[in-house]
Order: sequence, then structure tokens, then C-alpha cells
Amino acid sequence: MNPKQIFITKVKQKGGWVNAHAHLDRAYTITKQNFKYVYYSIKQKWYLVDDMKRLATIDDIYMRMEKALEYFLIQGTQALCTFIDVDEIIEDRALKAAEKLRNNYGASIHLRFANQVLKGVLDKTAKYWFDKSIEFVDIMGGLPSKDHGKEEEHLDVVLVTAKNHKKYVHVHVDQFNINDERETEQLAKKTIEYGMQGKVAAIHSISLAAHDKIYRDKTYKLIKKADLMVISCPIAWIDHKRSERLTPSHNSITPVDEMIPKGIVVAFGTDNICDIYKPFSDGNLWLELRVMLEACHYYDIDNLVKIATENGLKVLGIK
Repeated sequence: MNPKQIFITKVKQKGGWVNAHAHLDRAYTITKQNFKYVYYSIKQKWYLVDDMKRLATIDDIYMRMEKALEYFLIQGTQALCTFIDVDEIIEDRALKAAEKLRNNYGASIHLRFANQVLKGVLDKTAKYWFDKSIEFVDIMGGLPSKDHGKEEEHLDVVLVTAKNHKKYVHVHVDQFNINDERETEQLAKKTIEYGMQGKVAAIHSISLAAHDKIYRDKTYKLIKKADLMVISCPIAWIDHKRSERLTPSHNSITPVDEMIPKGIVVAFGTDNICDIYKPFSDGNLWLELRVMLEACHYYDIDNLVKIATENGLKVLGIK
């Protein structure tokens, strides 16, 4: 028996991989000059990428996106969702590069685009660029922790916009692996409030694993009630720094092994590729899946195939 070969064969039979979360516009931006930033915190990196974005031309962005997409096509990827930065620094250059990518590759792969709101959505300038991206993107992106202290308002803006424009929603939540975070719970409640069941996905949900079992089980029930989907990006978060905080013993990864038996739809993605967030991550989908199954001690081949294929299609709204 060769479990890997069985898995790969079944993925091919399902039409190929689905990468439900990436940032292709930032791929391959690691340099000798910016490599020093890899040790900075994620919140610092939200600003440190500005220099790269400020200097990037439409052609620069397109070439990066195309290079990454070609690699995913080589791996046999049938669908992919990439977030693209849209703010006062990069303005609409990533949007234009993404439009060119869609025109050139839309017949070869199911492409979905989401707006990355690294400046939030509440600031007047940030909201202007958020609004500029609405018509182009397929999925409304969210990052509530960027509007710290006003996370609910952030979600209100994203969900109202998505509902009005009949779009799916993907929100970065619970990224810091601490039991102070309850963003997945908050997103599930907001999903129900706006009647968006089955159209919203939580990206990461790392901090769920840092909570006690009573809270986790309670949140899983809420996720199920909200028909909230989840996207895990294993390599992006397995490297989370250790701390002296006392929590249940766990790996820094979406608790996929607990979610799947609860009937929660889980997909997966590569997140960042060769940039200051993940300098060594190259977008290898099998390696991404391997990290997930090992870190979660989860070896159900049929469900792993679903994570890599049909669940990804559900998360992206592809029939």
C-alpha cells in the first residue's frame, strides 16, 4: 500500500487540486535586502510590504502571478483563489495585473480573486480602495484585526457589501494562536446575523486550538449552525513562535482533525509564497497537505481528498 499514491490518484480523479487561498501578487518578492524582515511579527509585515508594493509595476505583479500560476498548473490544479492587495499604496495596479491573468488563463483554470484589505475597511482612504475593487473581485476579503477595537464594524462593512453584490466572503481570523482571540466565533455569529450561511469562509482559525475543549466544541456547533466554511493554510502557521502562555497542548494549525468529524467543510491553501511572510514556501500542494495531515495526526484519505478538491470548490462557490 502506498498512501500517497492512492491520495494523488484520487485527487486526479476529482479533477485536480484546489488551492483555496493564496497571495500570488506578492509571490517571489523575497530579496537579499528584505530578507531581514522575515523575523518581524505579522502585524509589522502588514506595513513592511508597502515598500515592495509602492515600487511594483503592473508588469512586475503580473509576471509574479503568472510564474506562480504556471507552477500550480504543472501540479494539476483545477481551481485557485488568490487575494490581491488593493489600497492607497498599490492602488489598482494589482487589480489590473489580475485582470490580465484572468484574461490569459481563465480558460485553463477556475480563477477566483479576493480583495486583501491590509489597511482595513473603516478608514476613509482604505474604504475608497475597498469600494474600487468590488466589481472586479469574486470574493470579498476581510481582516478584522486590522481595524483593532472595531472588528464588528469591519465585518459589518464586508458582509453588507458581499450580500448586496451577491458575493462570497473570506475572512482572515484567529491568526495569533492565543486564547484571547475569538474571531471565528464572532464571524460565525455575524454570518448568521446577515443570513450569509454557506457563503462565508474563515481563513486560518488557528487560535481555536488554543482554547479548552468546552469552548472548541461550543464553537464547532456555532460554525455548523452558521454553515461557516474553513480554510487551513498549514505551512503559513506551523512556524508560530512559542510562548509561555498556558493552553491545551496543540500544534499551531487549524484543528482540522476535530472539524471534519463535526461535519464542517474544510479546504486548504498555500497562502504566501517566497516573500517576507514565508521565504521558503514554494507552493508545493502535496507538501502543504502533508504538513496538515502530520500536524493534525489525521490520515483519512477520502476526507483529505475532499479537503484538497471538492471542499475547495465549495469554498470558492464553484459548482
